Amino acid sequence: MALKILTIVGARPQFIKAAAVSRAIRETDGLSEVMVHTGQHFDPNMSDVFFEELDIPRPRHHLDIHGGGHGDMTGRMLMAIEPILLAEKPDWVVVYGDTNSTLAGSLAASKLHIPVAHVEAGLRSFNRRMPEEINRLVTDHLSALHLCPTATAVANLAAEGVTTGVHHVGDVMYDATLFVTGKAEKSSTILTNLGLAPKTFALATIHRAENTGDRQQLLAVVQFLQDRSRKFPVVLPLHPRTRQAASALGVDLGGLKVIDPVGYLDMAKLLHNAVEVYTDSGGVQKEAYFHRVPCITLRDETEWTETVTHGWNRLWKQSTHSVQRDIDEYGTGRAAYEVTRLLSSGGPQ
Repeated sequence: MALKILTIVGARPQFIKAAAVSRAIRETDGLSEVMVHTGQHFDPNMSDVFFEELDIPRPRHHLDIHGGGHGDMTGRMLMAIEPILLAEKPDWVVVYGDTNSTLAGSLAASKLHIPVAHVEAGLRSFNRRMPEEINRLVTDHLSALHLCPTATAVANLAAEGVTTGVHHVGDVMYDATLFVTGKAEKSSTILTNLGLAPKTFALATIHRAENTGDRQQLLAVVQFLQDRSRKFPVVLPLHPRTRQAASALGVDLGGLKVIDPVGYLDMAKLLHNAVEVYTDSGGVQKEAYFHRVPCITLRDETEWTETVTHGWNRLWKQSTHSVQRDIDEYGTGRAAYEVTRLLSSGGPQ
């Protein structure tokens, strides 16, 4: 009998990571996968296109849960996931990153005594005002298998007393980046469509609640981007949350090259060809490094501390980048196969 992996995803970065692991599962004897999509990212440009472009199996279960406060969303997800777990009877539940979908999946599984494997375990911003930090902490302390992208993540878990089932596997997003970059360079027409040449523009993304929930904060971020746009055009694929916030809070996005959200191939093309990246996304910070593009993180801290200490990333209130050095602990592009090897072994070890 094949081990059944039930994968829970809900947001763009999770689709990208799950694509790499799903490919490895399909190539590994003795494993099968059921995909559950919570619906946390509900815009077709933030969701459906990723399944098409990254060859991710269509979800067997789509919960269509989005909107509302953190407690409301997480609670509805928890209620919807539990009966699926009871019906599917998986051997493992795999969750990714730090979203409400991650927390709901790990809670539902652990209460039913189904072991949880957390991809991107051990990341910490050390800011508990961030809902993502709470999601990371709780998920890690519920998980049986901690699949860490970096040695720093392993050390973070050890500092919290978590040492069983901890493995430094590398970064599955690096696997995904290697897979998609050549494809994007050949097939994406986004630069032509936008009238842009390589290395003549910057790329920005804004979506976190800490930047979109307060007018003064959103205004400060937008003004920073507008200041940077005096040097070169700033392309801003506009997240639905940010669009709503800018409209509701009366924040003018003038001076920025605002476009609709884009698929992963187009995003990879933009990232690969940008001269700089400005983002509050943990995933995009890391992708910028994979494409060797300097990044400014629009937050006061980051869970990807290696990108800062190695000079590829800086927090927006820091003055300058330090000397850029390569980071070797994200792996060699085979992290997803290490994940499936550990899942196949059947226990935390």
